[in-house]
Amino acid sequence: MTTLTPDIAALYARAALGHVTREYPNKMDHVLAGPEDVQGPRALHPIFFGSFDWHSCVHGWWTLFTVLRLHPDMDEAAAIRALGDELFTEANVAAERAYLDRPTSRGFERPYGWGWLLALAAELDRHDTDEGRRWAATLRPLAEAFRDRFMAYLPLATYPVRVGTHYNTAFALSLAMDWGDAELNALIRRKAAAWHGEDRACQAWEPSQDEFLSPALMEAEFMRRATAPDAFAAWLDGFLPGLAAREPKTLFTPASVSDRTDGKIAHLDGLNLSRAWCWRGIAGTMKSGDPRRAVALKAADDHLAVSLPQVTGDYMGEHWLASFALLALLAGH
Repeated sequence: MTTLTPDIAALYARAALGHVTREYPNKMDHVLAGPEDVQGPRALHPIFFGSFDWHSCVHGWWTLFTVLRLHPDMDEAAAIRALGDELFTEANVAAERAYLDRPTSRGFERPYGWGWLLALAAELDRHDTDEGRRWAATLRPLAEAFRDRFMAYLPLATYPVRVGTHYNTAFALSLAMDWGDAELNALIRRKAAAWHGEDRACQAWEPSQDEFLSPALMEAEFMRRATAPDAFAAWLDGFLPGLAAREPKTLFTPASVSDRTDGKIAHLDGLNLSRAWCWRGIAGTMKSGDPRRAVALKAADDHLAVSLPQVTGDYMGEHWLASFALLALLAGH
């Protein structure tokens, strides 16, 4: 079973250090209400201005802080600590927080960036060093702001969003649950039951050309997190009744990536990595004698084998793929 080694952690650290402060190129989620709003990424987002887009910078930092916690003596650790101290300041967090108060920012990064920001806050809460606790406390007002956004938005969300891109609600809420806010998690569990509790016999019409999430497997991983173990086992039996027979076949077949210099097509490497993450999570709920467990773990390995070698090399993938590789490599640990 492929795991996170010190060499892989260092590789991902170097990749993330190379893009979290790279301001351009940049694809902004920014609504202009007037000429005064014509500003660059760093002016608007003094922490999360790099990595091609805001959300990728957030999970680039999740990558950096995760590998720092797991491998604090790596050669890259000093650079991570120095950059964290430079950027994660009260003033910078206040500026990121103030951006949310703009009337045109209601839908900013909803829900993908919201979920990743709470995942970043959850990662910092795991650190038991003085610096980690300081970064966590500094970031907390921004995490609380996104928590409040989820609390306001979810009652209005009559339906889930099942696409395999940034709008997928199952992915964002799976990440948001990591932060451990009791009230938010209770609301998320209610939405999971309302949205997906009766889903049966998933057809899995995927992949689409620019997906980086499996709508089918992401829903299953979300339900695993949001449902009691016995209830999830019964639900999975109905949702993927052909799992032992490797059906639907597409869920067991890694996606082919025809052009990794195309940012949208390169999403498919992320699909392979996130499928591996989901398969490992699902397998972890099964007993050792369950034949589906070996099937799920084999599917995870097959997807990792295709896309782990592609995490670095071209900026269109390199600015974000390490985070998805980490999700998969750390699943079950």
